[in-house]
Amino acid sequence: MRYQDLGELVGPVVLFGGLYSNLQATEAMLAQTEALAVPSGNVICTGDVVAYCAQPAETVAAVRAARVVVVAGNCEKQLTANALDCGCGFEAGTACDLLSAGWYAHANAEVGDEARRWMAGLPDVVTFQHAGKRVAVIHGGVTDVARFVFSMSWEAVFVEEIAALETLVGSVDVVVAGHSGIAFERQLGDVRWVNAGAVGMPEHDGRRETRFVILRDGTAEIRELTYDVEAAFAAMQKVGLRQGYDQALLTGYWPSEDVLPQELRLPSLAKG
Repeated sequence: MRYQDLGELVGPVVLFGGLYSNLQATEAMLAQTEALAVPSGNVICTGDVVAYCAQPAETVAAVRAARVVVVAGNCEKQLTANALDCGCGFEAGTACDLLSAGWYAHANAEVGDEARRWMAGLPDVVTFQHAGKRVAVIHGGVTDVARFVFSMSWEAVFVEEIAALETLVGSVDVVVAGHSGIAFERQLGDVRWVNAGAVGMPEHDGRRETRFVILRDGTAEIRELTYDVEAAFAAMQKVGLRQGYDQALLTGYWPSEDVLPQELRLPSLAKG
């Protein structure tokens, strides 16, 4: 696994993931980092720059131009390998499996060779010191880059991932992850696990706002991001991405709950 240490970071640190080819959300996120006066080098993405939405190449270009530190997500790894699917391990024939075929094919067609070479050089883990704590940033898990970890996942899942991470990089105080698309915090012994959420897709809660995290004074604060949802939706319509994730931008509900634990699934009537 590729590992990058950033040393000591001073000032606020912004962490986010799941840009998901949503250029409008990406631009809003980058504007937020400027508004928050985040120092250069203190903006970190947990991966999956490319996924569901309409503008993968443009989103990659925006992230690179802003010099965001990016951890490799499963989508970056699969595109680098010229693989034919997103690598999430969806069970064949499930809604997630069928839906992913459309958006991944679009991303695979749009992302060029030079962008794939950039993706190939991304680290699997990033570490840094901040406000007296050692922080590690990963995508889904260390044992599996596409592992879905939620706030109510079994404690053994967190313990396994923290042990694998510390075997690789040494002891840590905070783990920041992404992939699952829903922001949360959970304390596991001496280690705080923070999921930074996803910028490019809402949290299956009926709201259009997405989430990111800011570290300040040793604490993690989950914040909301607003952006031009209608423009992102229109861009998906224009390129023919109409499998359900386009509507999710508007409704705040995912088109499938396959990956979610029962506690996060919604009654069918909640979707209107």
